[in-house]
Amino acid sequence: MKYLITGGTGFIGSALVHRLAREGAQIRVLDNETRGSSHRLKDIFSKIELIKADIRDAAAVQQACQGIDRVCHLAYINGTEFFYSQPELVLDVAVKGMMNVIDGCIANKVPELILASSSEVYQTPPTTPTDEAAPLSIPDPLNPRYSYGGGKIISELMAINFGRKHFKRVIIFRPHNVYGPDMGYEHVIPQMSLRLKQLASTTKGDIDFPIEGTGKETRAFVYIDDFIDGLMAVINKGKHLEIYHIGTMEEVSIESVALEIGAYFKRSIRIVPGAIKPGGTLRRCPDISKIKQMGYNPRVSFKEGIGLTTKWYNEHGKK
Repeated sequence: MKYLITGGTGFIGSALVHRLAREGAQIRVLDNETRGSSHRLKDIFSKIELIKADIRDAAAVQQACQGIDRVCHLAYINGTEFFYSQPELVLDVAVKGMMNVIDGCIANKVPELILASSSEVYQTPPTTPTDEAAPLSIPDPLNPRYSYGGGKIISELMAINFGRKHFKRVIIFRPHNVYGPDMGYEHVIPQMSLRLKQLASTTKGDIDFPIEGTGKETRAFVYIDDFIDGLMAVINKGKHLEIYHIGTMEEVSIESVALEIGAYFKRSIRIVPGAIKPGGTLRRCPDISKIKQMGYNPRVSFKEGIGLTTKWYNEHGKK
């Protein structure tokens, strides 16, 4: 099986590439490394083909699709700060990238497409935990945050509707708050880790710790190793034109995230609530019943995973 992984130098993409390489797959990676970095793949350079190109470059994507059996399309602009500051870039990469991938697959008769989507497609769901049938929504098109979710909704619709005619198998997976060492810097866990590292070294006693929101907002975080287990289940067993939520059902408050990170530094902290950005979701947790039927069973507790992640940022963080 020969794979093309777009966005393969990113956090999730590189973890997938490593897993596939261990299993003996032939792998071609396409990434422009504006947010990813090939250093994540340096230990397996000899086992993969790496193409440095922009997903918006139609000719490069066409060429990358030659001789491929299965495309896993992960290239996208992630990181909440970019949704607000560069929404036009988020949408440009989303829509042009998806179209280029579909065109490249059709032109080269690639039979299978695996698409990375997001929990942001359903934003604030009507029920929690949330299954794959939740309605997709853009609550406010004037809010730049929804550039991300909007681009993912467009991508899902394109994959499904082109998939009916042109592909043997199209599958969509929705990651839910994947975290772990070297996940980047535009997310809540690394940002809190680095802020608390700095505060722990410069203050005494309890630490006053300002955050966005009250701290009672919740997420269900999934450690990268567990997530890749789930993604491999989807790739190997997923059905044509089906959608799968990948995550955990261990719902954790943002306050608890901060307290766990503080505990790593052996410090007590006091949460200082602040304003939440417009469009922020108060609660999110996936229903993973569907993927569990394929044998998926996340094993890493949040307490264990947050310790491993905070340790990495304490030792390697540069910001």
